[in-house]
Amino acid sequence: MKSLAILFLLFLGTSLSAQDIPFIKTTQLEHWLHADNDTIYVLNFWATWCGPCVAELPAFEKLNEKYAAQKVKVVLISTDFKRNVESKLKPFVKRKNLRSQVVFMDEPNPNVYVNLINPEWSGAIPATLIISNKKGKRLFFEKQMNFKELEENFNLFYSFLPLIA
Repeated sequence: MKSLAILFLLFLGTSLSAQDIPFIKTTQLEHWLHADNDTIYVLNFWATWCGPCVAELPAFEKLNEKYAAQKVKVVLISTDFKRNVESKLKPFVKRKNLRSQVVFMDEPNPNVYVNLINPEWSGAIPATLIISNKKGKRLFFEKQMNFKELEENFNLFYSFLPLIA
């Protein structure tokens, strides 16, 4: 009986730790793109089937962890196929133990959000937008990034924010 209770608690703890993956529309992107606050948003567009995307995820996780106490929001925006969210995306996020916020881009026409993010974006992934609305600054990258490159570009924004003692 005691073993059954322990197994139940382990199962409950495992299911509670799995990250919920909300479906978002372009309106949520617009919110981040026009938010009137001093948060720096790091929006990364990726997919589980994209090798370079998966390879760069640790850099975003490291950035998220390093600046967790600051006004920084790392959002990993999945562009996986909708039919694969339950079977591939959610298990992937759990297996990789991703701590950054993961959302699914639920728009049938990618051109709608691609043009919103950057009119020069071809739509290829990985792609990353770093934005600070308060400072009126944006940087867009349509390529894979390592942590050093990501942090160097991020620090162009971060240096404007007051450090928390």
